[in-house]
Amino acid sequence: MNPFRYSKPDTLRAAVELSSAHSRFIAGGTNLLDLMKENLTRPEHLIDITGLPLADLSETPSGGVMIGALVSNADLAWHPWIERRYPLLSQAILAGASPQLRNMASTGGNLLQRTRCYYFYDASVPCNKRRPGSGCPARSGLNRIHAILGASEQCVATHPSDMCVALAALDAVVHVLGRGGPRTIEFADFHRLPGDAPDRDNQLADDELITYIELPPAGFAEHSHYLKIRDRASYAFALVSVAAALELDGPVIRQARLALGGVAHKPWRDRAVESWLAGQAVSRETFTAAADALLQDAEPLAHNGFKVKLARRAIVRALSEAALVGGTAR
Repeated sequence: MNPFRYSKPDTLRAAVELSSAHSRFIAGGTNLLDLMKENLTRPEHLIDITGLPLADLSETPSGGVMIGALVSNADLAWHPWIERRYPLLSQAILAGASPQLRNMASTGGNLLQRTRCYYFYDASVPCNKRRPGSGCPARSGLNRIHAILGASEQCVATHPSDMCVALAALDAVVHVLGRGGPRTIEFADFHRLPGDAPDRDNQLADDELITYIELPPAGFAEHSHYLKIRDRASYAFALVSVAAALELDGPVIRQARLALGGVAHKPWRDRAVESWLAGQAVSRETFTAAADALLQDAEPLAHNGFKVKLARRAIVRALSEAALVGGTAR
C-alpha cells in the first residue's frame, strides 16, 4: 500500500489550489484506481472532486450543450438531449465498458483514461510512457492492438476511449480551470500524438481541472453512426472504431465528419478528407475513396497489418450507415 493524502474540496478554486505535479483529481476512479493498484501511478495526494457543482447539463446561448465533467457516462448516454440531438455520442458511450462502469465513470475522467497497451500495464518491462527513455517493446513485440497512424519510434500505444472518438467528430470543446484562470481547448488539440514525449497524453497543465465539455449546435442527428469493431461483443476495447457524421442535400454530401478510434494515440481525424467529401455524391465509391485517403499514411507493425483493411471496411460501412439514418437507401 502506497500512502497518500486525501482531500475533498467544496469549490473549484480550492480544488485547483490543492493540485500539483504529484496530485491527481479523482471522481469515478474507474481507471485511476486500476493504475494505482498496479503501481503504475503513485500520487502523493488524491483530490476528490465529486462534491463540486459539475454534474449537470445545460444549453448554451448558441444552441449547443454544456456537459459538466462529473456527469456520469450512463447519465450522459441516456440524457434526452444527447439521445435526440447527438445520437453519435450516445451510441459511442453505450459501445464502451459495461453498465456498471458507465454508472461510475465521469465525462471528464473519460478524456483522461490511459492506454491499455500490454506493456504499459506490465510494470516489469520497459515503457516510454511510464518511464521516458526506457524503450518501447511493443514496436518489436506483440503489437496486434497498437497504432497504425501517428505513432513514433517512442510509442505505438492507442487511445482507448469510445466517447472521445465521437466528441472529436462533433468538434467538442474542453473547458478547463487552472490557477491562471479558465481556458478552452479544441477537442482536436486536447490529446497529443506521442512524438518524443509519449508520457504526456494531453495538453493539461498539472494544476488544470476539466470543468465542462461543450458540444456545438450541429449534432448531425439525422445522419450519423458509430461503429466499433472488437474481439468480442461486450466489454472490449476497439480494434478499430469509426464515428461518421454527414449533412446531406439529397444525394450530395454538404458536410462530413469522420473520426477513428483504436488506430492512434488520439482520436484520428483528417480534415482534408472531410473537406474532399463535401460536394461528393453519396455512394460506395465515394466512401471507399475517402477511406483510402484517410489510411494512405498508415504504418502497420508486424502483427497489426489487418487493421488497415479492417479500418477501410469499417469507414465505408459507417459512412454508408450514416447516410441511411433518417432517410432511404441511396
